[in-house]
Amino acid sequence: MQSVNFWNDAENSGKKVGELKRLKSEVEKFDDLLALSELADQNDFPALEKEISELETLTYFSGKYDSHSAIINFYAGAGGDDAQDWTEMLMRMYLRWAENNNLQTKILMQSHGGIAGIKSATLEIDGDYIYGKLKKESGVHRLVRQSPFNAKSLRQTSFSLVEMMPKIEKEDKIEIPEGDLKIETFRSGGHGGQSVNTTDSAVRIIHIPTGISAICQNERSQLQNKESAKSVLFSRLAKLAEDQHKEKIAEISGEQAEPEWGSQIRSYILHPYKLVKDHRTEFSSTDPEAVLGGGIEGFLEAKMRK
Repeated sequence: MQSVNFWNDAENSGKKVGELKRLKSEVEKFDDLLALSELADQNDFPALEKEISELETLTYFSGKYDSHSAIINFYAGAGGDDAQDWTEMLMRMYLRWAENNNLQTKILMQSHGGIAGIKSATLEIDGDYIYGKLKKESGVHRLVRQSPFNAKSLRQTSFSLVEMMPKIEKEDKIEIPEGDLKIETFRSGGHGGQSVNTTDSAVRIIHIPTGISAICQNERSQLQNKESAKSVLFSRLAKLAEDQHKEKIAEISGEQAEPEWGSQIRSYILHPYKLVKDHRTEFSSTDPEAVLGGGIEGFLEAKMRK
């Protein structure tokens, strides 16, 4: 902040000031808790334990992008209409989790299914440490239920892939030559292939060296869609570079293979019994309705602490 040119870039300086305030606030919380613990008696211990637990979670966020907002991609897998409906249910689960935590959300892209649900979608959730909290949600999510799309209501197993990425801001200075990007425009599509826009406002950006792409079609203008698509693309490249332990985007080797359908990280069973179980931590809940309503804190904390 002491730099002569620091305040010339209003957007960047504003974000840096915001980050400094966040860090100061966290330090103050630790200082206040220490002061309270010195004055507390046994009756205060339960409340102090809760405060300590909440602050303890901050110590788990040591990743390069853990303090960032998150961008989530959803992809319907095996299961036809049921899988597309399940993918929409999953996106709704994260939207409700964000709503429960008073977080801002934005749906950047949706590809609707033929009968119900979505084939794919991209969701942005803004807030401090959102990526750090959600990054371990990446993977295949499995649903077992009686199919609402089958006349005999047979039991159906469906799969959906969730991909968590950090939202990359301009000040993160990810350098990608313009020549490495291919930008395409097309007309946005709605349910059943309907056009939701009479102009070619939807944007697809492709990173030529890796073939990785991003699409945005939900903004009002082509320029807004271009900026959002670029943010998603940069987030995907940054996540891939982080996974491959590379310092520069130019060093990454291309998109990683998607997990095989069936290699689920979590199962949501609605029939013949009710259970949600994380196969990595063994944490479970017998109330899938509450989990699908956004009650995923127990699963997030269990994976964070493992």
